[in-house]
Amino acid sequence: MRLHRLDLTAFGPFGAAQSVDFDDLSAAGLFLLHGPTGAGKTSVLDAVCYALYGSVPGARQGSGQGITLRSDHAAAGTRTEVRLELTVAGRRLEITRQPPWERPKLRGKGTTVDKAQTWLREYDATTRAWKDLSRSHQEIGEEITQLLGMSREQFCQVVLLPQGDFARFLRADAEARGKLLGRLFDTRRFAEVEKRLAERRRTTEARVREGDATLLADAHRMQQAAGDAMELPELAPGEPGLAEAVLAAAAVARGTARERLAIADGRLAAAESAQAAAGRDLTDARELHRLQSRFAEARERAARLAERADAHRAAQERMERGRKAEAVAPALELRDAADGEHRRAADAEARARARLPQALADAGATGLAAAARRAAEELGGLESARRAERRLAELTEERDGLDRQERADEEVRQEAETWLADWDATRTRLQGRVDSAQEAATRAEQLAVQRDPARRRLEAARQRDRLTDDTEEARRRVLAAAEDAAEARAHWLDLKEQRLHGIAAELAAHLTDGTPCAVCGATEHPAPARKTAGHVDRDAEERALAAYQAADERRTRAERHLGTVREALAAATAEAGETPTARLAEEAEELEAAYARARATASGLHAAQEELRRAEGEREQRVAAQQQAAVRSASRVAGRERLEREQTSLEEELTRARGSAESVGARAAQLERRAALLTEAADTARVAEDTAQRLKDADARLADAAFRAGFGTPADAAAALLDDTAHRELQRQLDAWQSEDAAVRAVLAEADTADAARRPPADLAAREQAAADADRRLREASSARDAAARCCAELDRLSAHATASVRRLAPLREEHTRVARLASLAAGTSADNERRMRLESYVLAARLEQVAAAATARLLRMSSGRYTLVHSDDRTGRGRSGLGLHVVDAWTGRERDTATLSGGETFFASLALALGLADVVTDEAGGVRLDTLFIDEGFGSLDDQTLDEVLDVLDALRERDRSVGIVSHVADLRRRIHAQLEVVKGRSGSVLRQRGAG
Repeated sequence: MRLHRLDLTAFGPFGAAQSVDFDDLSAAGLFLLHGPTGAGKTSVLDAVCYALYGSVPGARQGSGQGITLRSDHAAAGTRTEVRLELTVAGRRLEITRQPPWERPKLRGKGTTVDKAQTWLREYDATTRAWKDLSRSHQEIGEEITQLLGMSREQFCQVVLLPQGDFARFLRADAEARGKLLGRLFDTRRFAEVEKRLAERRRTTEARVREGDATLLADAHRMQQAAGDAMELPELAPGEPGLAEAVLAAAAVARGTARERLAIADGRLAAAESAQAAAGRDLTDARELHRLQSRFAEARERAARLAERADAHRAAQERMERGRKAEAVAPALELRDAADGEHRRAADAEARARARLPQALADAGATGLAAAARRAAEELGGLESARRAERRLAELTEERDGLDRQERADEEVRQEAETWLADWDATRTRLQGRVDSAQEAATRAEQLAVQRDPARRRLEAARQRDRLTDDTEEARRRVLAAAEDAAEARAHWLDLKEQRLHGIAAELAAHLTDGTPCAVCGATEHPAPARKTAGHVDRDAEERALAAYQAADERRTRAERHLGTVREALAAATAEAGETPTARLAEEAEELEAAYARARATASGLHAAQEELRRAEGEREQRVAAQQQAAVRSASRVAGRERLEREQTSLEEELTRARGSAESVGARAAQLERRAALLTEAADTARVAEDTAQRLKDADARLADAAFRAGFGTPADAAAALLDDTAHRELQRQLDAWQSEDAAVRAVLAEADTADAARRPPADLAAREQAAADADRRLREASSARDAAARCCAELDRLSAHATASVRRLAPLREEHTRVARLASLAAGTSADNERRMRLESYVLAARLEQVAAAATARLLRMSSGRYTLVHSDDRTGRGRSGLGLHVVDAWTGRERDTATLSGGETFFASLALALGLADVVTDEAGGVRLDTLFIDEGFGSLDDQTLDEVLDVLDALRERDRSVGIVSHVADLRRRIHAQLEVVKGRSGSVLRQRGAG
C-alpha cells in the first residue's frame, strides 16, 4: 500500500481545504510530520484512517458516523470532506468520504442533516481516466478491507505505529498482551474453538446429568414399590458408579419381592379354604331360620283371621242386599234425572219473567207468545226508515266531497294565476340565455380558426430561439474546426519540409556496397548521409497528412451543419416574425382562455333551449288546468241543490219513524230486545210445564220397582244400593279373607316347616359373624398377594427401564469424558497442560515468537548489538504462561523483563517491536506490501548516537522501497530530515505547509 495524495476540507482543526502530496514527501524515504501541541498532527493520520475505514481510532470518532469530525473553524456552507489517493494490490484508487453534515435549511429557519456520502474510483491506465466503482458505504468498506487484508485496529497498529501503545505492550502482563495480539492476528477462531469445546462439555455434562436424574427417578420409584426392601445409593447425578449402584440395589429389591410373593400365595390358599367352610355353615343356619320364621308367621296369621270372622259374615250379608238393590237402580236414576230437569226449567222460567214488564209478569205461555208476535211486526215496519237514515248519511258525505273538490279547484286556479303572472319575465330570461349561447357558439368557431396559426407561430418562435443558440454553437465549432485544420495543415507542411531536408539520410539508409545509388548511380558509398535527431520519415509525414485531411473533413462537416442550422433559423424566423416568444406565448394563452370561455358558454345552448321548451309546455298545462277547474266548479252548483232537496225530504220521514227515540236504530233496538224477552219467557214457561209432568210419572214407576225387589220404601232400596267403588272394595275384602285362610292352612300342613319348628332356634348372628371374618381374612390375603405381584412386576419393569437407560447413556458418558478432557486441555485447566496455557494463548505465543524474531533484527542495529527480544512461556506466580517477553542483554549475558528497560531503551525497543509486528501482520494479511508507515512520538528520549542509529534503521527501510513518516516534536529531527509536513495552528484553524526532499 502506497499513499499518493490526501485532500482535507473542514476536517478536525483544518477549517479550510488542505492537501498533502505524499509522493513528494516519500521521495526521500523519511519525512517529518511536526507542529505544536494541538495543531492537528494526529488529525492528518485520522484523516487517512477515516478515508479508508470511515471511522477514526478511539474516542475521537464520537457518536454516529463521524458528525463530530467536522471542524469548528469551517464556514457554515462548507461541507466536510476527505479524499485519499493510494495504490494497493497494484490498483490505483481514490476514496472520497463526507461525514454527516448539519447545515442550515435552504428554506425557513433551523438546520437539517445531510447523510454521509462515500465514493470509490479507480484509475484506468488504458483510457487514462478515473472510473466510478461504488457509492455504497458497505461495499466500499468490504472492498478496502479485502484489499488491505487488515481491520481498522490492525491498520492503526501496523501503519500508524503508536509508540505509546507498544511501550505499554512491553510492560504489560500476559492478559493485556493477549488482548492486543488477539485483535491484530484475529485469533477469534481459536477462542471460538475453546468456547465450542466448553459449550460441548456443558451440553454433554447436562445430558449425562439428565440421564442420571432419570435413572435416579427410576430408583426412587423402585424404592417406593419395594418399600423398606431397597436402599438408594448416596450419589448425585453425574458422579461415577451411580449406574452400577442403582442396578445392584434393584437386583436385591427384586429378590426380596419374589420371596414375599411366595409367602402371600400360601396365605391366600389357607384363607380360601376357611372362607368356603364358613359359607356352608352360614347357608344351613339361614335355611333353618327361614323355616322357623315361616311357621311362626303362619300361626300369627291364623289368629288374625279368627279375630275378623264376624266382620267377614257382615260383609257377605251387605253384598247380598246390594245385589237385590241393583234391580231398583234404573228407576232411581230416571226419577233423579226428571227431578233435575224440572228444577232447571223452573229456574229458567223465573229468570225470564223477572226481565218482563210488570204488566206481563203473570201472563201465561200463550199470552207471552202473542205479545212477542206484535213486537216483531212493529220492528218490520222500521226497515224503510233505516234505508232513509243510511241515505241521509250518504248525502252528507257527497256534500263534503263536493266541498273538497271546490277547494282543490280553487287552489289550482290560484296557483295557475300566480305562475302565469310571471310568464312574460320568465320567457324573456330563458330566450336571453338561448341567444347568449348561440352568440358564444359563433364566437368559439371564429376563435378556433385563429388557434392553429397562433400555436404554429409560438412553436416557430421557440424553434427560432433554440436555433439561434445552435447557430452560435455551430459557428464556434466551425471556427474551432478551421483553426484545427489550419494547424494540422501547417504541421503537415512542416513535417514535409523537414523530410525533404533529410531525404538524403532516408535514401542512404537503403544503400549497400555494390548496389547503385538511386540518385547518382555510384556503386561505392564512402560518406552516406546520416539521420539526425528528430528525423522525419515517410510514416510520420503520412500520419500528419491523414490528420490534416481528417481535420479538414471535420471543418467541412461543421460548415455544412452551420448552413443547415441557418436555413432552419431563417424558416422559423419567417414563420414567427420578430415578435418575442414570451409575447407570442401570452397571446396564445389569451386566445386559448377566450376560446375555452366561449366553448363553456356555448355548451349551455342545448340546456337553455330545452328549459325554454319545458317552460312553454308547462304554461299550456297550467292554462288548461285553470279552464277545467272553472268548468267543474259550474257543474257542482246544480248537484249541490239536488242533494239539499233530497236531504230535507229524508229528515221529515225519519222524524216520524223515530218517535221518542234518538234514532231509527235506537227504536229498532228497543223493539228487538222486547221481542226477544217475550219469546224467551214463553219458551221457558212451556218447558217448565212439560218437566213437571215427567217428574210425576217417574215417582210412580220408582215406588212399584222398590216393592217388587222386597224393599219397604224407595229410600230403603236407595240405601242398600252399592256404587262401583264400594262394590269392588267389598268384593276385594271377601276374596282376600279366603286367600289368606287357604295360605295359612297350606303352611301349617308342610312337614319340613313343622319339623323345623320343633328344633331349637337358629343362631344366625354367630354364623354371619364367622363368615364375615373369613371373608375379611380372604380379602386381606388376596390384597397382600396382589400387592406382592404388582411389586414384582413394577420392579421388573423399572429394572428393565433402568438397564436400558444405562446402556443408552454409555456412549454419551464416553463422549462426555472425551470432550471434557479436550475442553480442559484447551482451557489450560487440565493436569496434562503443564503450563496452563490456553489454546488461543498458544497460537498467540507462536505469533509473538515471530514478532520477537522480526523485531530483534532491527533492535540489534538500534542498540549496537546489545539487546535481543525473546519470547518466554514461563508461568508468573499462579497465573498462566505463554505470552512473556524478555530482553537479552549481550553485555551481561542475562535475560530480563522488558519492563526494566530505560525510557530511551523502551522507545527503540518498542519501535523495533512495532516494525517487526508490521512485518508479521503484513505476512499474516496475505503479503500486502506496506510502502507508507507512520511512527508517532518517542524520539525525544534518545541521545544523539542512539537517534542516529534509529534513523539509520528507518532509513534502511528505503531498501524495501518504503517511506516512513515520523510524527515528533524533537527540534533536532527538523535539521536531520529535510522532507517535512508542518502543521501550523491559528485562530481560524490549522494549515499544512509542505517541503519536499529537494
